[in-house]
This record gives sequence, structure tokens and C-alpha cells, in this order.
Amino acid sequence: MSQPASPASTALRRYALTGGIGSGKSTVAALFVERGAFLVDADAISRSLMEPGEAVLARTVAEFGEHLLDEDGRLNRPALARIVFHDEQARLRLNAIVHPAIRERAAQLVEQAQSEPGFSGVVLEDIPLLVETGDPSAFEGVVVARTPLATRLQRLVSSRGMSEEDARARIAAQATDEQREAVATWIIDNGGSLEETAEQVRAVWEQMTAA
Repeated sequence: MSQPASPASTALRRYALTGGIGSGKSTVAALFVERGAFLVDADAISRSLMEPGEAVLARTVAEFGEHLLDEDGRLNRPALARIVFHDEQARLRLNAIVHPAIRERAAQLVEQAQSEPGFSGVVLEDIPLLVETGDPSAFEGVVVARTPLATRLQRLVSSRGMSEEDARARIAAQATDEQREAVATWIIDNGGSLEETAEQVRAVWEQMTAA
């Protein structure tokens, strides 16, 4: 007699979400989660890897200096950002430390999710630097969140408290819109209303989950 399928047997479909800083990826990601996607957030993983006691933090400090730690042994993120967003070689060195660890942790999270009741089978990996440091071909499809440059700058200055100079430097340090869109399976225009974005997410979700 055949045994009933276990939750872990749910077919796994892996998709990537990417977009430039200030493009509103978190909004797009949340809309996919509402539809049933299991989200793997590369930024959240990166932050966890930089907590005191983590090997990635220790390697980062060894590479860039003890001055990056505050009196509590926590990473001074703005200080690190000032280094890597104005020095391409420094950014590459940091990526070489952080991104392999992010991929390893992401794989662990996906493995855990597959055994959870109600797992939809759809994994959405939010990877801001997919084009720069990842492998788009490793996914069944890539969603790109696209937002006009002026809107991105406004968001970074008003919501994150950056100077316009810093905001432009961070945008310039990433891939261009054209480079991201070259690997896109779907492009979601996130420059309009939330309702307009949600409708685009609904249409993409239907394609992701089609039999």
C-alpha cells in the first residue's frame, strides 16, 4: 500500500526577487508572501550574520579593522557602508566574505521550510545583488522590481535619512536597471500605487503556480 505524501514531498519552485536600492522590493516581497510564498530575505540573513559571535562578523572585522565595532562589540554599519560604497575593491572583498555564507544559510532555511505544514512549494529569494554576486540561472524565474530613479532617490533621502550624494553612490555601486532587466522573467513596475503593484504580483503568482 502506498504511503501518503509527506509535506517534504511538495514540489519546490525557486524564484528570485531583485531590484535596486529604493525600488521597494520589501513591498513586492510582502505581497508575494500574502499569496503563499516562503520568503528568504538575503538582507535579513546578512544582518544576522553580522551579529556578535558570528564568524562572518569576525572575518569582516579582521579584513577591515576593529574600528568597525562599537563599545558593545556590534557592527557599526554606517562606517562599513562608507568604506564599501566608495571603494569597489573593498566591496568585492566584503562580498567574498558575506555572500557565500548567505547562500549557505538560505539553503538551510529552504530545507527547513519544506518540512513545514502548509508549505506552498514556492520559495522567493529576495536577493538585492543577484546580478552582481548571484546566479540568475539557478532559479526558475527572476522577478525584478523596477522604480524610477527619482522615486528611489526620494525614498532613500526621506525614508532612510541618506544624503542625496550617498543615495546616488549606493545606486551607482549596484547593477543598472538594464542589467537587472536583462535577466528578468517578470518586471514589476513599483512606481505606482500599492493596488497597481498588487495586481502585477497577482498575475505573476498565477504564472509561478500554474501546473
